[in-house]
Amino acid sequence: MLLSLVGGLVLGAAAMGAVWALSADGASVDGTSAVSDARAACRALDGFDEDRYVEKGAAGEIAVNRYAAAGTLSASAAAGDAKYKPLAQTIRRSQDRHSRMFEFDATAKKDLNQARTMCEKL
Repeated sequence: MLLSLVGGLVLGAAAMGAVWALSADGASVDGTSAVSDARAACRALDGFDEDRYVEKGAAGEIAVNRYAAAGTLSASAAAGDAKYKPLAQTIRRSQDRHSRMFEFDATAKKDLNQARTMCEKL
């Protein structure tokens, strides 16, 4: 009886490990993955309007939070898979530039456009 129980546990663990290892995008048990973080970053960036960043009220808050979310989610994607590092670095560069200049100048907008182009290829 004990031997059957141990055997069942070993087989179950092996099967679960095999399914996890063979999953197409490296998704973890809770359904998250680097690719899903990258796509979420791109969705946040897609909904981000830099012209609304300084607006008072809900529109400004939405812009601020989407911009921050794009940076955080792209960094998470890069931590999970190095192929998303260029996306994270590009978004971070635009954020750094914005924090230094207090506006979306041509350089910050160039990085945003580059990140959006990267997102189109995901």
